[in-house]
Amino acid sequence: MNESCTVGQYLVDRLRQLGLEHLFAIAGDYSIEWLNRCVAPGGIEIIEEVNEVNAGYAADGYARLKGIGALCVTYSAGALCAVNAVAGAYVEKVPLVLINGTPSVKKTITFEQTGFSAHHFISGRETDLQSFEHLTVAAVRIDDPDLAPTVIDYALTKCISERRPIYIELLQDMVDLACEPPRGVLKPTRTLSDGTSLDQSVAQIRARLESAENPLVWLGVEIDRLGLQDKAARLIQQLNVPFVTELLSKAVLSEDDALFAGVLDGQASSTAVTDLAAASDFVLALGVWLTDINSLGWEPDYDKTAFASFDAVKLGTFFGGQVALEHLMDGILAADIAPGAGKLPGNSAHGAPAAGETDAITYQGFYTYVQQYIGRNTIVGADASMNYFGSLLLEVPAPGGFVVQSSYSSIGYSAPAATGICLAKRPDQKVLVFSGDGGFQMTAQCLSTQTRFGLDPVIFVIDNGVYAVEQWLADAAVFHSDEPFYKPCLLHRWNYGKLAEVFGCRGWEAGTYGELGDAVRGALENSDGPSVIHVRIPEKSIPDNANWKAH
Repeated sequence: MNESCTVGQYLVDRLRQLGLEHLFAIAGDYSIEWLNRCVAPGGIEIIEEVNEVNAGYAADGYARLKGIGALCVTYSAGALCAVNAVAGAYVEKVPLVLINGTPSVKKTITFEQTGFSAHHFISGRETDLQSFEHLTVAAVRIDDPDLAPTVIDYALTKCISERRPIYIELLQDMVDLACEPPRGVLKPTRTLSDGTSLDQSVAQIRARLESAENPLVWLGVEIDRLGLQDKAARLIQQLNVPFVTELLSKAVLSEDDALFAGVLDGQASSTAVTDLAAASDFVLALGVWLTDINSLGWEPDYDKTAFASFDAVKLGTFFGGQVALEHLMDGILAADIAPGAGKLPGNSAHGAPAAGETDAITYQGFYTYVQQYIGRNTIVGADASMNYFGSLLLEVPAPGGFVVQSSYSSIGYSAPAATGICLAKRPDQKVLVFSGDGGFQMTAQCLSTQTRFGLDPVIFVIDNGVYAVEQWLADAAVFHSDEPFYKPCLLHRWNYGKLAEVFGCRGWEAGTYGELGDAVRGALENSDGPSVIHVRIPEKSIPDNANWKAH
């Protein structure tokens, strides 16, 4: 070999080339030598996490802003704890790299041939690999130094091409073995479309746009995942028609845009948005994923809606297969379609909160109040909870300023994801996270990592003492009656603000709007670590746009 390189260094070099600057890790004896000898000196900062699922959520949040995220764990006991985070990244198309420190070839053969087990072994060399084959686009085992460069390059190329997680088993005895150095730079594979399907799809959409009196564009999550924001903005301006987003793609473009009408997520949408969707005679849905979160008691009109996602176009009985979203948008832009003449949305107005300083906080009142603190340098995160409803109607002016895991919807995601978001964001941005109390109880240790590394998200814990969204899904009428909550939905109450004393950060408690204002202002001034704001609300208070099901 002409140049000196090791397998461990090769992996670090490739990750660094792809833009990775931080790696989330849990110490384990099968991985610690790679972390110590290769990662730390290789220009990637190690963020020592407190558990594997938090590390996975942090890496997921990081990847949504940086284009790639990574975590390193140890075999089985560590890796299998990270399964939920990797599954969420797979569902939501987030480019995540899981590096699993794995027992040596000798230990593996000894276990398989004699039964003498090394710690963390379950059933030999296939257990973890087979588990992650179903949750990743590439699951590979680095057990040959000569093949390592090819295998690593293959897996990483799949990750950045398909925007989904990959799994790499790095055997502990491979780390220091020599291999060929990296050649060139890894790039995503080419995006391909069938020419006939593409032309037919563009023609179908052009005809419908030109004949429509009130067209509407619905921008979905693939606009973000595929990096098509600029192209989407040009298309909106060229067509001069209003656009909406889904919760998963909220703020994919600035919500200050004059053509932005709001978030279209079923009956949780504003009346203005549902009226606009109903009045529209053609809806162009670009990169929209249909889930029960963006239908919510509302059925899309498939005859008037062209859905372009997952490399296909569906419009009524028309189907165009192998049509890349990017190429479809290029075709529509090139078609020079006459601008629409439909009614444009009015600008939303957010007046000052009407509640008094001493009034008790309600769920809806909290969101009405907090809007004033969300500006162009704010990134908002909302956890799977009733906070979906409250945050849906917030105005977020920063493009890319809203992070949510609403398709997979694992409660507890947002607070630890804020760890990665804080590391990936611009220095002038502030992260505000809205979490339910039940979700926060699952991942509260994220405060430890954030305090340790001086990260400064503001985490609002909305405390109503119940898994409210689970109760809402099962029987929403309870919120408007004297009936008790289902017992499995009840929580043990924590003093969330006092957790700051445990983790060494700052905490506040607010039960009135005056207390809330003091807490928010104090938290926004705090740049030394995370801020926890414990927001107490009545147990049966829910956001206004969740009431459609409650009745």
